[in-house]
Amino acid sequence: MLNALVQGTTNADVLADLARGRLRAKLPALRQALVGRFRPHHAFLVTQVLAHLDYLDEAIAGLSEQVGTLLAASEDTLARLDTIPGVNRRTAEVLIAELGMDMTIFPTAAHCVSWAGLCPGNNESAGKHKSGKTRHGDPWLRAALVEAALGALHTRGCALAARYRRIMRHRGHKKAVVAVAHAILVIAYHVLKHQTTYRELGADYYDKRRAQHLARCRGDSRASGLPSHARTRGLRSVRS
Repeated sequence: MLNALVQGTTNADVLADLARGRLRAKLPALRQALVGRFRPHHAFLVTQVLAHLDYLDEAIAGLSEQVGTLLAASEDTLARLDTIPGVNRRTAEVLIAELGMDMTIFPTAAHCVSWAGLCPGNNESAGKHKSGKTRHGDPWLRAALVEAALGALHTRGCALAARYRRIMRHRGHKKAVVAVAHAILVIAYHVLKHQTTYRELGADYYDKRRAQHLARCRGDSRASGLPSHARTRGLRSVRS
C-alpha cells in the first residue's frame, strides 16, 4: 500500500483493496482514511522510511545468519529448548547467549532465576508478606522470556497457560505473565542441565497438585489432634 502511494496511486478504493490480513475487515473505514492529499514531499519521507526498514531487514538477516553459524554445534540443545511451550528458535538462541550451556555455575534453578531478575523481592512488614517487585537482572533474557510467556498463554492443554489463568485471577495480567516467564526459565535450566526435553504436565497439573496439598494438610491436621475449628483456620491460610 505504501509502495503504491509512493508510485503515485491516490485512488482510495484501489489503495484499500491492497490491504491484507485483519485490515480487510475494516475496508470502509480504511477507504475514508485514505482520502486526502499525498504530496511529493510525503512520498519522499515515506521512501526514506521504507528504505530504512529494508536496511534493518537486511541487517537482521545478516546477524541471524552469523548467529546460526556460531550455534551450528548446538543444534541439539536448541531443538530441546524449542520443545518448551512459547519458546521458538530465536528465544532458544537468546537463552544460550545469555545463560550459556553450563548450568553448573548455578547451584539450583532458584539461583538462576535470581540472577536473571525474575524472582520477586522480599517485602515483609509487621510479620506480613506483601507482593514485591522483581529484581533488576538481564534485560535481554527477561524480554525474551516474557515474549515466550505471552506465546505460551495460547497453547492448548498446557500447564503454563493454566498457571497464567490461575494467577491472573488474583494478581492481574502482568504478574501472571512474569510468573509464567519465571516457570519457563526454571524449565530451561533443567533442560540445559540434564540435556533433556520438555515433558508436558497437562492443563490440570496445578489443580491436581493443589488438591494433593490440601489433602495432605487435612491429614496432618487430623494427625496432630487439633480441634476442628483450628484445622479450618489452617486450611484457610493454605487457600489464601
